[in-house]
Amino acid sequence: MHAWSLDDMPGHIKSTLIGASVDIPITNGKFNLGTWQGIYLCEHRNVGGWGSGHQRKIVVTIQGATA
Repeated sequence: MHAWSLDDMPGHIKSTLIGASVDIPITNGKFNLGTWQGIYLCEHRNVGGWGSGHQRKIVVTIQGATA
């Protein structure tokens, strides 16, 4: 069994529940989040990912118009 397959299924389940992308409203140049809202970057696997020398690509796309 490969090391990456030991926790592969829990990683898929976590990714399905949390999601892979979000839309964040920006108002007047600031994140428009509620009091208890935040932005988190999660690694869903125990093996692989950042701690094991693997790289991840984070893509940020900003869309909108000025008022």
